[in-house]
Amino acid sequence: MKSDSPTPLHKPNPRWMTGGIIGIIVVVLLGILGFNSFTIVNAGHRGVVVQLGAVQPNVLGEGIHFKAPFIQTVIPVEVRVQKTENSAVSASRDLQNVTTTIAVNYHLNPDAVNKLYQDVGLGYSERIVNPAIAEALKSVTARYTAEELITSRQEVSEQVKENLSKKLTMYGMILDEINITEFNFSEEFNRAIEQKQVAEQQALKAKLDLERVKIEKEQTIQQAQAVAESLRLQKQEVTPELVKLREIEAQLEAIKKWDGKLPNVTGGATPFIDVTTGK
Repeated sequence: MKSDSPTPLHKPNPRWMTGGIIGIIVVVLLGILGFNSFTIVNAGHRGVVVQLGAVQPNVLGEGIHFKAPFIQTVIPVEVRVQKTENSAVSASRDLQNVTTTIAVNYHLNPDAVNKLYQDVGLGYSERIVNPAIAEALKSVTARYTAEELITSRQEVSEQVKENLSKKLTMYGMILDEINITEFNFSEEFNRAIEQKQVAEQQALKAKLDLERVKIEKEQTIQQAQAVAESLRLQKQEVTPELVKLREIEAQLEAIKKWDGKLPNVTGGATPFIDVTTGK
């Protein structure tokens, strides 16, 4: 006869369960190790390798790279052109306060980003670039008067660029271009410049008026000289015969205009005749 008692259940094998858990742990660990064994450096960046807190001499370029998991860390650093705009207050050679606004384009030297990271860190803009810009502006503007800063802007810009480039090169940065966008002076200086321009315009007008008067005077003198010369020449040509001819011409002209009536009194070269009495 068959027994009606239930069939006993099989208990899980402890060894099998332990092996499965260990296998899962191993797979997870291998996945983590694999994930941490590679790094990707994006376009426009370089990778600074830090191993156990020490910056390594090799710099990683763009792309995928192998690294020692949990030992090495890769810090991405941008090497594309960066722009910063600053305003700095300085004094000109004639002790005028001037506020200069400047735009600076620069980029990091791709081969020296590890040195920059080691010496300065990622805050290089605030620690190095901005102070260097202010220093270069103050150094150059002190060589020029306020007016010269305006009239010689290109020369000032070139000197600022030269000074700033030397400073940034020391920290592994390359200066691309600068543009001085504006010079701002005090209200007193602006008024003085305006008054000077007005005075220069008035002086120019006075000079032009003086030249005009001088030219008109010379023209008058030349005209007078021409008239005097003409009279002199005419005087040289006057002869008794010419005088007699002019008298005859005048008498003929008078005859042409005579209306047939005799005047009561005549005068001139002929004796006076009283035509009313017949004497």
